[in-house]
Amino acid sequence: MTNTLHRYGDEQSLRNDFIVFAIPCRGHNDQDSVPKLREFLRMAVRHNPVNIGDGSKGGMYRPNKHLNPLAHWSRDSKPDIEEVVEKVSNPTTVAAVFDNKEAVENFVQELRKADLGLSINLSASIENAQECCHDIHLPRHSVEYSLGFIGKTDRLADRQVLELSTMCGHGMISFTFARKMIDWVREGRRTPEQACGYMSRFCSCGIYNPTRAKRILEEARLHNS
Repeated sequence: MTNTLHRYGDEQSLRNDFIVFAIPCRGHNDQDSVPKLREFLRMAVRHNPVNIGDGSKGGMYRPNKHLNPLAHWSRDSKPDIEEVVEKVSNPTTVAAVFDNKEAVENFVQELRKADLGLSINLSASIENAQECCHDIHLPRHSVEYSLGFIGKTDRLADRQVLELSTMCGHGMISFTFARKMIDWVREGRRTPEQACGYMSRFCSCGIYNPTRAKRILEEARLHNS
């Protein structure tokens, strides 16, 4: 199971959301995997991902323990891609997030040729994942489905909050935080870009998609006007 399995949204909402993972297996191919994980990320960077991440250290948008809370809203949000790559220091899960199918297909084709010896996982809607594999003539090994939310679903947050919050598979983007960002964008207190940057920093493994988050926030703002 991946931490992206329960991204909430319909086919239209997930149209520009693709995550590619590289995962070593403990006791089988984890020795000497660090250079391979770094190479995975370097290869991903050549295809212009909207986020990359190391499961143990975070993504290219990350918090800084040396800053106090007063700096949160005005700090430099420019991502440091090279820092993510160079700080991979132990067997872990690394990921790259893309907002278009062509980039994903080109990246996966390059991975196939490189044959890093790691498990590669493509996370997207079933239709998008199938199209990617078909277009590059890659047989699918297996597929995993999410059954969605079951139970007292009337107690869940609304659709836009769920779409923003569930992009962090470890639950670090709370419903109240996502709702606050929507409200601030609607009120003109923050731009969609600023709100995306804030939320992306809280995602502990770097699989948050700021392109999709920006679109959701812009739709929320237009719906409110």
